[in-house]
Order: sequence, then C-alpha cells, then structure tokens
Amino acid sequence: MNNGRTGSIPVSGTISKAAFYPPLNAVLFGVLRATLNSMPRYNAPFEIHVHGQVQLRPDVSFVHLQDALKPLWRYAGRSSLSDAAASAYEDEPGIQFDAAEHLLQMCWTVPGDEDFRQTLDEVCMNLNEIADAGAAVEITFYDADFDEEEGPVTGESRDDFVMLFVGPNPAAIMQVQRDLLVQDMINMMERHFDAVELGDVVAEVDKLFAKRFDALINSLEIGKPPRGTGGSSGNSHGSGRKPRHLH
Repeated sequence: MNNGRTGSIPVSGTISKAAFYPPLNAVLFGVLRATLNSMPRYNAPFEIHVHGQVQLRPDVSFVHLQDALKPLWRYAGRSSLSDAAASAYEDEPGIQFDAAEHLLQMCWTVPGDEDFRQTLDEVCMNLNEIADAGAAVEITFYDADFDEEEGPVTGESRDDFVMLFVGPNPAAIMQVQRDLLVQDMINMMERHFDAVELGDVVAEVDKLFAKRFDALINSLEIGKPPRGTGGSSGNSHGSGRKPRHLH
C-alpha cells in the first residue's frame, strides 16, 4: 500500500539507496560550508597583523608546526602552511620556520573579521604544546575602511590590539609577562629616575608574580591560564592610531 507517498516502493529483496545516502540538500550544504571555510576573504573589515617569535622544542618539525598553525592557514583559505606563509604585504616576511634555530617567526597580515579571535584561541593552545619557552604574540586589527593616508577621515577607527602569551607551562608564560611588564615600567620611569633607583620597584613586581603563581599552584588550576594570560586588549582611540607594519 502506498499510503499516499509518491515515488517508487522498494521491492522485497532490494535495498533502498535512501537508507545509505544522505539527502541531496545535506550533501550540498556540507560541500558549500567546506568551500566557504577554505575561501580567501574579500572585502574583509580588518587587516589583521600577527607578529612575534616562538622558541620551539628541538623535536618539533615542520609537520608539527603545520598542524599547530592549521587554524591560521585554514582561515586564510589555503591548503597548507607553505601556501599561506606569504603575507598580504610583500615587504613582510610572513610565517617562517627556522629549523636550525628551532624558531617560529611571524610577521604576517591576513584579511579577516572578528571571528579571527576564535582562531587565535586555537592557535595559542596548539603553540603551547610545541613551545620551548614563553613568548608574546602581538595581534593588531586594522580597520580596512579607515585609511588616514588617503586624507581626512570622519569617525573613529575600529583598530584593536591584543597581546597573547604562549608557553609550555604557566611558569614560562608568567616569566615572559613579567619581563615585558618590567621593561615597560623601566622605560617609563627612567624619564624621572635613574635605572639603579628602580630595583625596589622591580622587586615588588617579582613579588606580585610570585604570589600569583603560588595561588595558581595552590588552587590546582594548572590547566587554566592565569588571569591576564590571554593578553590585554585595547584600542588605540586614546593615543593615536598605531602605524601599520611598524615593529
């Protein structure tokens, strides 16, 4: 009995193809989604610059690095790290792997949107697995529609800056955080004090980081980054726009 359904009815002893193949719409949607995820982004609202270098473990090969950076090259719409290594700007070295020095160097720009932040989370987690020491990675979002070089502009740019930290363990991450903070403080305070007068200030900073690390250990949160490890973010609205590609 047909029960009002149209189409053929499987005969006893035969197998319906519908039992093994998904609906055509589902197949097409899957293909379309995969295609969109791997396509380069045009007319993107931001030019996103990634800058930093990470010391890698001696046993890390290019294959390991390619796997760790897969979220980056997939975001750029490429099929491999080698294909995506070149920056959007020819004067930038892009993504480079120095096998002799076990060093990852990044000075790389890609067009993108706010969803790049999720990609950064994945990349940082992956780099933690292959890093040999703590490192800072700078991310700058340049508003693609805000170009001061073309003349006066109205309104504010959507530029943003994020500092991320990676490392093999929380102690290594905190060490690079501490070093950057101390350097920034010394650079600022040397306008008013001699460097030899700042020893007590540096000692207090060391105490703060020691307390934070002890609290991290005692709370058994080794698997979680300490507050602030994800980096501080902020825009440049208050202090002028950061020049593009100035490092």
